[in-house]
Amino acid sequence: MTNKLGTKLSVILLLATVVILATGVIGFGLMPIAPILVVVGMIMIVARTQGVSWRDSQQALIKGIESGLTPLFLFLLIGVLIALWLATGVIPTMIWVGFKLLTQTFFLPTAFLTTSIVGALIGSAFTTLSTVGVSLMGVGTLMGMNPALVAGIVLSGAIFGDKSSPLSDSTNLASAISETDLFAHIKNLMWTTVPAWGLTFLVSVVLSFGHHTTAHATQKIAALLPLLQPTLWAVVPLGLLVITAWFKIPAIPALMLNIIVSSAAFLTQHSITVWANLLVKGFKTTSHNPTLMALLNRGGMSAMMDTIMMIMLALALGGLLSGLGILNTVMAPIVAHLRSQRAIVLATLLTGISANFLVGEQYLSTILPGQLFKESFKTVKLSPLALGRTIEDSGTVMNYLVPWGVAGAFAAQTLGVPVVQFAPYTLFALLSPIMSILSAITGIGLKQREL
Repeated sequence: MTNKLGTKLSVILLLATVVILATGVIGFGLMPIAPILVVVGMIMIVARTQGVSWRDSQQALIKGIESGLTPLFLFLLIGVLIALWLATGVIPTMIWVGFKLLTQTFFLPTAFLTTSIVGALIGSAFTTLSTVGVSLMGVGTLMGMNPALVAGIVLSGAIFGDKSSPLSDSTNLASAISETDLFAHIKNLMWTTVPAWGLTFLVSVVLSFGHHTTAHATQKIAALLPLLQPTLWAVVPLGLLVITAWFKIPAIPALMLNIIVSSAAFLTQHSITVWANLLVKGFKTTSHNPTLMALLNRGGMSAMMDTIMMIMLALALGGLLSGLGILNTVMAPIVAHLRSQRAIVLATLLTGISANFLVGEQYLSTILPGQLFKESFKTVKLSPLALGRTIEDSGTVMNYLVPWGVAGAFAAQTLGVPVVQFAPYTLFALLSPIMSILSAITGIGLKQREL
């Protein structure tokens, strides 16, 4: 769509968007839903005064939502899976094992290693968080650790695994946009990914030594262990998760297969009415232990609805900013004036990070800078591999730190900690763009274009 708003008005709208969102979410502590709705209405009204028809604005809005239908449906399935895994004892078993094997001194680095490995095996940070992540959160918080710290470390490992896996949608997307071989892309990612991972691991070790289990926390854990009732059945759905990842089955059918198997196990002991209620409303333990209730009463499709509403509005906002040409109008003059390799990389990083906060969608925040700077990387003789790594280090990982972002909202809902609280501890996501900046400044690991 041709931009009818002009550069000056587009800049004003972008600035107003940032101010409204920041004031609402950070200043007043609101859920992002209301501020985003205000911004969407503002843009549509301003666009209409400049000659953009209501129909065109509506089409741009709908197109934005359509781009996120897959993760929206995925969230519903994950809500169902969490409920089933709680009801059939899978997550309680993982929590029980965690209490038996983990000590507080080594909890954070072990949690980070666990989510890193699981994320790399299955190629999905979302699935990692909703399975192993939920269990580790329960163990860590009952040990008396700061929930925001635990969430940040757990999420850091999940993001690393997702970013480093050939099964990851986001990694495949970045490779496709930069027009590079997938495994060459992953290999080149290691220049910034390995240092970011290593520093996160070291910090997790240091932070673990600063915590000591209180007598009260020890008593709570001792009282809780007999109530968790571990089961060998847990091996089946966990193994199925790994098998579907190994055979590269996409996320939706992989989750559906696990839901079917878990449902079959649940229905051997419960009626179909109870099963249907579980899928929608989530799991509710019969125990009156307040700690166990706080730990296990979750899951179900209805639990995901606040997150889905927020994401739909964020996608609608992204559709307007992109579809009405606002983002491209603002960025095009800037891109045209960049000449050095360092400037191109830094601008790409900044665009990916900014796009995350403006449109709230991980894929669009990866696609946009990739499209804007593809020719610029060629002009300054940088390899397409450098482009792929740069858009992963900003567009992909930073979405988890945006309260109204698809990934950030999901992580907050699943782990039970607001984004603004766990963001300072999500070290891997924070360090990835920093490593890219250092690479751009020093030239180390910055892949040159082959002549």
